[in-house]
Amino acid sequence: MDRLSAVVGRSRPGAAVVSSRAIESPATDAAAALLAALVASGVRHFVVSPGSRSQALALAAAELERRGAVRLHVRIDERVAGFTALGIGRETGAPAAVVCTSGTAAANLLPAVLEAHHAGVSMLLLTADRPSELRGVGANQTTRQPGMFAPNVRFEVDLAAPEAIDADGGGVQSAMLRAVAAEAVAAALGAGARSAGPAHLNLPYREPLGGDLPPWLGVCGVREAGLAAEAVEPEPRPHPLPRGPRTIVLAGADAGTDAEALARAGGWPLVAEVVSGARFGRNLMHGYRALVADPALGGRIERVVVFGHPTLARETAALVSRPDVEVLAVRGPGEPLNLNGATVAVDAVRVEPGEADRRWLGAWMRASRAASADLSAAAGGSPSAAPIDRAALVDAVWRATRPRDRLVFGSSTLVRVADAVLVGKKIPVHANRGLAGIDGTIATATGVALASQTGGRPGVTRLLLGDLAVLHDVGALLLPPGEHEPRLQAIVGNDGGGTIFDALEVAKIAGPDAMDRVLYAPHSVRLEHLALAYGWEHERVATRAALDLALASPAGRRRLIEVPLER
Repeated sequence: MDRLSAVVGRSRPGAAVVSSRAIESPATDAAAALLAALVASGVRHFVVSPGSRSQALALAAAELERRGAVRLHVRIDERVAGFTALGIGRETGAPAAVVCTSGTAAANLLPAVLEAHHAGVSMLLLTADRPSELRGVGANQTTRQPGMFAPNVRFEVDLAAPEAIDADGGGVQSAMLRAVAAEAVAAALGAGARSAGPAHLNLPYREPLGGDLPPWLGVCGVREAGLAAEAVEPEPRPHPLPRGPRTIVLAGADAGTDAEALARAGGWPLVAEVVSGARFGRNLMHGYRALVADPALGGRIERVVVFGHPTLARETAALVSRPDVEVLAVRGPGEPLNLNGATVAVDAVRVEPGEADRRWLGAWMRASRAASADLSAAAGGSPSAAPIDRAALVDAVWRATRPRDRLVFGSSTLVRVADAVLVGKKIPVHANRGLAGIDGTIATATGVALASQTGGRPGVTRLLLGDLAVLHDVGALLLPPGEHEPRLQAIVGNDGGGTIFDALEVAKIAGPDAMDRVLYAPHSVRLEHLALAYGWEHERVATRAALDLALASPAGRRRLIEVPLER
């Protein structure tokens, strides 16, 4: 690259004099070596929040983007940056690297780190820091960053501040950084741990914080780019599942297609949450909540095989807490489950030979068919010109979404309505159900959209969320000029506050004034003004016909589709 540096000259007021003097910075040299090593280990996305202490990392990332080695995403809010990286990791299965400066900037990554930890999503945290002599002495923007994210990371290291320049990128410092990068990526992917998750590199730098990027950047390490080799681990020994017990397969968040495959192989009913990625197939039970609560069906269950993290239905939570039910939880991407105090954790399962219990499955199938007819009538039976209710809203979004698309659910009333009323369909689904927080919903969906549409791949990402989830993540609406515009529809059910509390215990004990004051958080925000300010298209639709048309509109720019709902 051009190594000329612009400096302010004194020969003529206001003139800029170009000097060929090289500005050497150990911080810049080390940052370049680390990022090149991460790219060589398979990292393809960097999410950067601007800052002074992290400038060497940011400029190295910008140069790698210019060379076509990485995709760079700039976010001024570190919490937004963290959840953008989370969305990328959710979609790709590979870690995106988040770069930020020191102090509260690093602390703002914690919500995304917690979700990534509990959901088993890989992520890399590159937090710039002050060197050791400036810690604990009141230096500006300095706090105790080492250990800040423990115990929620798979790997962490507090590196020494770099002191030297590697002339050709082959010195001791660069070799050390390559080793650290490879170890961090492997740990984020789950090597040596029970699951994937975040890895933290704390990176102290001394001044000068910026300098000329080394000429070997983009040659050393990057040319070897490829997905980091995962640790080769022995195949898990499957836990045998005898035919005898009356069994169902329960698929929670991020269960994936394995749950459907087991239900089909065993001839067992499949109970799949809408966020599981397993809500399809001939063994799928529609209207499962009523079926699980039915003494003639759910009351006779003897064994439950769990995939993913079930969080959406009280009926299934009550089922897996019963002492008379054997619960086996197949280890997945998130934290281990112990749902009844005696859950058996297994790495894999296999169905023992024998005849399937046709009477058991048949009883469930008959009940499921009746429930499916009722659900279809309830969701799609209202006149096209009638006001939209929640069931019609989730049904419209579900019907509009194709296998090449992505559907992201926010943590709001709508995901629970969708889980209760939607029939089966095999489409890619994402939701932050590790901790089921309201945080970072728009940012996560943006990350999913950016990753899924890389290389010009087709499809639309649809985000279904409530109004409070939008207001909680307003900063994620901002996209810098010149960055790739994702095909993203944010469909917002706007009822003016947090009606999810209507279904919780507090609604039975709190008066209406108190509910409004501290739980509903009523508001009068004009979402069209927010959309305009942040460069989104906005459309407000009030009927099913208008909603169907809006969802089917050509996907180009980011669009916020607002649907007014009754409280």
